[in-house]
Amino acid sequence: MPKMKTKSGAKKRFKMTASGKVKAGVAGKRHRLISHNAKYIRQNRGADCLSDADAKIVKKYMPYNR
Repeated sequence: MPKMKTKSGAKKRFKMTASGKVKAGVAGKRHRLISHNAKYIRQNRGADCLSDADAKIVKKYMPYNR
């Protein structure tokens, strides 16, 4: 059986935590920030863990990072 390939877009955007959760950067932080208030920018700082439904999809894209 050949090895499965990792989706290259997924390996650039997601990281796995030690407990098996998927960590991702928060969306909406690249441009047009002047129209967002300070609370929005502050709350979306850093990274966040994906929900279980989304993490299930991402784990299929990265078969060897479990």
